[in-house]
Amino acid sequence: MKTLHSILKDEISGFMALRKVSKSKSTYRYDKCILQGFDEYLCTISCDNKNLTEEQLTGWINTLAGHTRTIVSKVVVIRIFLNQLCSYGIHSYIPPVPKIHDDYIPYIFSETELDRIFHGADYLEKSSIVRKNTLIHVEEPMILRLMCGCGLRIGETLSLKMGDVDLIAGVLTLKCTKGDKQRLVPMHHSLTEILGHYCMAMGIVGCPESYLFPTIDPLEPVTPKNAMHKFDDLLELAKISLPGRKKGQRGPCQHCLRHVFVFKAFSNADKAGRRIDDVVPYLSIYLGHDSLRETEKYLKFSSEMFPEAMELFGEYTAQIFPEVNYDE
Repeated sequence: MKTLHSILKDEISGFMALRKVSKSKSTYRYDKCILQGFDEYLCTISCDNKNLTEEQLTGWINTLAGHTRTIVSKVVVIRIFLNQLCSYGIHSYIPPVPKIHDDYIPYIFSETELDRIFHGADYLEKSSIVRKNTLIHVEEPMILRLMCGCGLRIGETLSLKMGDVDLIAGVLTLKCTKGDKQRLVPMHHSLTEILGHYCMAMGIVGCPESYLFPTIDPLEPVTPKNAMHKFDDLLELAKISLPGRKKGQRGPCQHCLRHVFVFKAFSNADKAGRRIDDVVPYLSIYLGHDSLRETEKYLKFSSEMFPEAMELFGEYTAQIFPEVNYDE
C-alpha cells in the first residue's frame, strides 16, 4: 500500500487491513484508492487534529469530481471509515450522503448515422483470420436489428435460442434478463419476417436449443464483449464519434440502439395522437424496467441532435417525472 503521511495514517492503515480480509479484492482496491486520496487531502490542508471538522470534510467533498453517483460512493467509503474512528474514541464530523442528480445524457443516433451503421453491417465480409466467431459477419446485422427494433439489451439478444422465438405470432420470450424477469416482446411484422429468413439461413428452425447467434461451438453464444468490439468497428467504419463529451454524456455504443428504440416509440406515439403518459407504463414493461423511474433516463435526449423534439419531450417528462432530489 502507498505510504500514508496524514495525522490519521495509522487509523487508515488499520481500517484498510480490516477491509482487505473482509471485502472482495475489487472493493478493497476501490476503498484503498479513496482512502489514499483522503490521506493526501489531509496533508494538503495541514490537518493536525484527528477530530475532523465539518469545514474540513466539506472541503474534501468539494475536491471530488465525476458523476454524482461516483461522488456519493466515495463519500460512503469515508463515512464508514469515520464511523469506525468513533469506536476508537475519535469523534469527527460525519458528512451526510450527497443528493444524487441524474446527469446521464444518452447518445441518440440520427437516421443518417443508423443508415451508415446498418449499411456497414450488411456488407461485412467474412474474416480471413480463423476466429471463434466465424459467423459474426452474418449475425451482426440481425443482432443490431433486434436491438434497434425491439429495444433489447445486448445480453438479452445474445442469449436468445430458437425455442424463444415464435415466428408465427411474432413474439420473443426473454428469459435471461436484468433482474431475472421473464417477459414477452412482440416484434413488428417486418422484423419477424427478416428474423425468419435469418433462422432459415442459419439452419436452426426446428432446433429449440440452438442459439440464434452461436460461435463456432453451436452450444456457446457470441459474448457481449465480442459484439461490442464488432459494433465499435462499425462505428469507426461509419465515422461516428463524439469528441469533447460533456459531463455525464454517453458516447455512441451499441446500447444506444435501445435509446433509439425509445425515442422512436415516443415519436410514433405522438404522431398517432396517443397520450404520452398513457404510453410510458406500457413502454416500461416492454423494456423490462422495475419502475417508471428506471424508464426516466430513456426520456432524456440530446437537444443538439433533435432540437425540434426537445420542447415536446420536456413537457411530457415534467408531468410524468417531476424533478426531485433523492438519496442513493
